[in-house]
Amino acid sequence: MLRRAPRFWWRETPTLLARLLQPLGFLYGRITLQRMRQPGTEAGLPVICVGNFIAGGAGKTPTAITIARLLDARGEKPFVLMRGYGGRLAGPVEVDPDRHRAADTGDEPLLMARHVRTVIARDRVAGARLARGLGASVVVMDDGLQNPSLVKHLKLAVVDGSSGAGNGLCLPAGPLRAPLAEQMSEADAVIVIGGGDAGERVAAVARAAKKPVLAAALKPAATAVERLRGGKVVALSGIGRPEKFAATLRDAGAIIAAEQAHGDHHAYLESDVATALAIAREHAALIATTEKDWTKLAPLWPGNARDVLVVVPVTLAFAEPAAISDLLAALGKAS
Repeated sequence: MLRRAPRFWWRETPTLLARLLQPLGFLYGRITLQRMRQPGTEAGLPVICVGNFIAGGAGKTPTAITIARLLDARGEKPFVLMRGYGGRLAGPVEVDPDRHRAADTGDEPLLMARHVRTVIARDRVAGARLARGLGASVVVMDDGLQNPSLVKHLKLAVVDGSSGAGNGLCLPAGPLRAPLAEQMSEADAVIVIGGGDAGERVAAVARAAKKPVLAAALKPAATAVERLRGGKVVALSGIGRPEKFAATLRDAGAIIAAEQAHGDHHAYLESDVATALAIAREHAALIATTEKDWTKLAPLWPGNARDVLVVVPVTLAFAEPAAISDLLAALGKAS
């Protein structure tokens, strides 16, 4: 997995470098598409896949949390299934946020487990079977749109409205894992998070393919916004698209005095914390970080410096909640 996506991926018109890499991208996309279309194994319960078309973050994790909460409200017993990238445990194992650390399970599963029961497994079939054995009535698969191991009964593709499909080319020439039109044929619906021309272009492809398009937005927690509004902050993050976090802070009314942007899934050290605190003192600023980063920062953070830290959780909100409810209801009838 890339720590940080190349800038040329996100230019609407492919650069010369992108064009030079395009033949490799063509081969990569064909191989991925062939893999996507392989038959999977039935898990014995409904499987909802929350994936994306590109490499890198698009908002899958908050989307999976919201889907799980909606299922819970319908009387289901959802479990989230994740690979556990960055963790030492191969699984299958249920993530326990009171016992496990990010080094064990990866940062995103540890975050997820604070919201919904979560299983990690590099073998997705084994993970789904464990979830079923633990009482799951439905599995929400975070990522894995391109993974053929399990039969998926509802496939939701998440798209970042500000970046969309980038330059429209496949890895390594662009961010797509396979050609967009062909991947679209494998999805049941598209969720576009936030506005932007790039996301609208992907939505247009979805509509042309007769796929439902659901609009959504990430909303930072009100308590965090209260602390951020009008104040100076140091933006501390280890995510794939740090500019998205910076935009969230600005939208909340914060003034970004400095940024400490590390690569995705960054393994924080005490020196990282010390550097961030020093920069914050220099600017007389607070430090803002993501909920995902806090799973790794928490054991390192000095107790006497907690008052300068603002953790910024985000929640996914659908513009038309009835649309996603209808998709989940149809899944229940089908199963």
